[in-house]
Amino acid sequence: MRKEPRQARSRATVEAVIEAGAHILSEQGWVGFTTNKVAEAAGVSIGSLYQYFPDKVSLVGAIRRKHLDDSLAAVRNALTAGLPLAGFVEILVSNIIEAHRIHPGLHRVLLDEAPGLESYRNQNIQIEAQYISYFTEAVAMHRQKKTETSDETIGITISDAIDGVIHNAARRGNLHEPRIRHELVRMIRLYLGDAS
Repeated sequence: MRKEPRQARSRATVEAVIEAGAHILSEQGWVGFTTNKVAEAAGVSIGSLYQYFPDKVSLVGAIRRKHLDDSLAAVRNALTAGLPLAGFVEILVSNIIEAHRIHPGLHRVLLDEAPGLESYRNQNIQIEAQYISYFTEAVAMHRQKKTETSDETIGITISDAIDGVIHNAARRGNLHEPRIRHELVRMIRLYLGDAS
């Protein structure tokens, strides 16, 4: 971002721009994504948009960051619920699916079309580390049988499996299907040793 919003009104403007940008990316893809369309959809002037985002790539960076923050919150909220394994996995998968259902087409664009993904990953190594730490903590709490495989390795594997299934379901447009959710829950529970 070009500058940080300090006042409530400025923060509301930035949030509206990010939300409008996510909607347009989801519906029209990278080709249909322009700052003029985003400003119009957000109900702000193009000058107001440019106060915070110098170009559309920086706006995509903010949209990616919001998505990562939503994903972190989904895992953190499931973890802090203090539920046994079955309940934890149900809430975890539901939370992550909900975070991806808001703009289901967005994830395909962010992963496949929009530029800057590699540099964005490098800039947000800390977010990735936090995300993995939540999964590692969940594995330590819920793994039924200890093996020589570390909690962190299992956490990374579960995180990558969830991301792969959910991102591909979003790309295919079948994220809403109950069978996807059911099988993802079943897979995680089995991997953590829940045979019930």
